[in-house]
Amino acid sequence: MCPSPSPSSSPSSSSSPLKTLALGIETLIHHPSSSRLLQIHALLLKSPLHRSRSLLRRALLLLLPRSLAHARSLFDRVAAPDPFLYNALIRAHLRCGAPSEALSLFRRMRLQLHPTALDSFALSSALQACARSGEPRTGEAIHAHVVKSGFVADLFMRTALVEMYAKAEGAAAAAAAAAARKAFDEMPERDVFSYNVMLAAYVARGDVAGARRLFDDMPERDLVSWNTMLHGHATSGDADAARAVFDAAAAAAADRRDAFSWSSMISAYVRAKRPGEALELFAAMRSAGVAPDAVAMVAALSACGDAGALRAGSEIHELIERNGVEVDLRLGTALVDMYAKCGDIDRALGAFRALTAKDVLAWSSMILGLANHGLGKLALEFFSEMVSGGVEPNGITFVGVLSACVHAGLVREGRDCFDSMESVYGVSPAVEHYGCMVDLLGRAGRIEEARELVRGMPFAPDAVVWRALLGACRIHRNVETAEEAIANLVKLEPRADGHYVLLSNIYAQADKWDGVAEMRRTIKRNNIRRVPGSSAIEVGKAIHRFVAGDRSHPRRDEIYRTLGEMIERLKEAGYRPMTSLVLREGIDERSKERLLAEHSEKLAIAFGLLATPSESTVRITKNLRVCEDCHSAIKLVSLVYDRKLIVRDRNRFHHFSEGECSCGDYW
Repeated sequence: MCPSPSPSSSPSSSSSPLKTLALGIETLIHHPSSSRLLQIHALLLKSPLHRSRSLLRRALLLLLPRSLAHARSLFDRVAAPDPFLYNALIRAHLRCGAPSEALSLFRRMRLQLHPTALDSFALSSALQACARSGEPRTGEAIHAHVVKSGFVADLFMRTALVEMYAKAEGAAAAAAAAAARKAFDEMPERDVFSYNVMLAAYVARGDVAGARRLFDDMPERDLVSWNTMLHGHATSGDADAARAVFDAAAAAAADRRDAFSWSSMISAYVRAKRPGEALELFAAMRSAGVAPDAVAMVAALSACGDAGALRAGSEIHELIERNGVEVDLRLGTALVDMYAKCGDIDRALGAFRALTAKDVLAWSSMILGLANHGLGKLALEFFSEMVSGGVEPNGITFVGVLSACVHAGLVREGRDCFDSMESVYGVSPAVEHYGCMVDLLGRAGRIEEARELVRGMPFAPDAVVWRALLGACRIHRNVETAEEAIANLVKLEPRADGHYVLLSNIYAQADKWDGVAEMRRTIKRNNIRRVPGSSAIEVGKAIHRFVAGDRSHPRRDEIYRTLGEMIERLKEAGYRPMTSLVLREGIDERSKERLLAEHSEKLAIAFGLLATPSESTVRITKNLRVCEDCHSAIKLVSLVYDRKLIVRDRNRFHHFSEGECSCGDYW
């Protein structure tokens, strides 16, 4: 970040200001001091600068790295700046991320000085300013001047031309990309910087394959090269290719990895929904002595939220506080999101309230968190507070608000919110908002109204909308509408097993056993594989993941012994396994009971009972919706074992306590 001006002290009086300036500047060169620098700046403003241009140059060179604002105020008092001063100021503005101001200075330079003063240094800087400020037409005009002036063979000029064309956007982007490559290919010689500019251009356009070809052809690579290629693979969603580059960078002659490299790789794992590997890499980053930057911490917190790793997330929060890391809006929002996704809504609220400023993303994260925990009325209160504070909601905000109404059964409030989206807030309802409304109406038993809403959508309903309608049919045992929903779902997701299972359950509830048999035949005939359910629990510093029937855990014997004892105690308390949910043919009731008992969430809970203190909360993360049998069993676990359990499934959070669930059996 470029330093900003601060109040200056009055300089000491002197009978010879220029002599004092010269002495002060010499002292600054050997002993830099901010206060003395500002004294020199103040004296320069009062001095006859035209008498000593060399002093002015030296003063500007000292001011530029420390305070661009002071340097600019000094420059603007010069009647006729020479090319050296112009070039120094233009480069300084480029370094400080002010390309438009740099271009403005170049235009002023061109008007004030003779055309011959526009040397290769000035022109290459102007091209960079065009590239970074998005002014390709100005860049093309400068390119013409470059050709006319005979500077086109200059290495820096060629590189600046590549960058200028490579960063063009909009309708001219394709032609500019070709021009960038042409300028690159016509370079008589190329250095690593030239290659890096072209490499970044490929990555920015999303042409990762082109970037990789160029990367592989590079005669030498520096840290920027490795990081650019790593970032390209990471943003394209190819975490494995990104990891290959990351590991190759480590094996290079010198370890070509810095904090950006680690952060990019951690972020790649988060995008790929591989939170465990992201957290392992974050730990390795710290072990390697690389201090995590804010980007790495945000990515690691996101991984904790995805994995339900509350302890790991809390430790990162402690690291932030211990190291005095500034919790800006992005990092603070990441903390809110992590705590909410890990089931600790109170700490999410605490992190939210600690934010000194809140944007729409922070508010939306908090509202979504409250919604997923079933705190619908509180979510609506937060929405009202947000709007009253002048923060305009966006589409994500309304997903949170409508989800809050869904999970709390607030039909009227949800309808009012949906109707006001466009008319009051100027946000057009998207397919996800319609999905929320279908879910809300359907769960409330207003199946026909939900059905009409689907039919009247201004665009084609997606699978989420039809799944919401099918889920409502399960709750209210509406076979006819369920069949309509499944017919549309099969067209959109023909290989998804969950639709068939859900319709089979609806048939079973309605005693339509022919329908159940047909669903079983359909699954078998189409060779449809069930998406394996998995449940995770954080114990100590490790995340333990289970699938149905899992026997891979090192403590499997203890887990299955605890599971058997748990099922027996639940049966004594009134638990009856819902064997009708098991669609496998040719097995007896006892085998069906065993299959239900070995569902992933029950295994995770058995391990939680075995490995955590009796007064602690058992926290489970499930990748799919919790089935009715497990939901019923977990309610009894909370009663029989006097434990609180928090389960996050695909739909929402379930807080189990004293035999009840916060969802009210409404999920």
